[in-house]
Amino acid sequence: MGLEIEKKFLVVSDAWKQQASRCVQYRQGYLCGNERTSIRIRISDASAHLNIKSATLGVRRQEYEYAIPAEDARELLDTLCIHPLIEKTRHFVPHGDHVWEVDVFEGDNAGLVVAEVELRHIDDSPSLPPWVGDEVSHDVRYYNTSLVRHPYKDW
Repeated sequence: MGLEIEKKFLVVSDAWKQQASRCVQYRQGYLCGNERTSIRIRISDASAHLNIKSATLGVRRQEYEYAIPAEDARELLDTLCIHPLIEKTRHFVPHGDHVWEVDVFEGDNAGLVVAEVELRHIDDSPSLPPWVGDEVSHDVRYYNTSLVRHPYKDW
């Protein structure tokens, strides 16, 4: 079984930019999302994937990801996914024993910046960088599936 364990935080300053090691552009959309699961299409700089994730609220969720042809992904994003699409740049920022992922949103979610950290196990307690604020792992508004239906610009 695929398993994702991650925590999500609001970003409170730009200090992370000095430590960012690389970044990737994402364009993603959802074919469906309900109380049990979401099915996402994502195109990054170099690849395209189909992702199936449980809709469990919190830090631990089932997750499965499969590579798909980029042409198929573009067509699915343009024709079958719920709009608006999620557009963001993900920056990878090493801190302590973890690599944090800082997502800077664009489009209808411009102005939103969140940081995620993947955990090795549920009790993992990563060192928090000074540029993170409140944890929002349990706040459904910050899930990408929610940002499609209720973009940050409308909050």
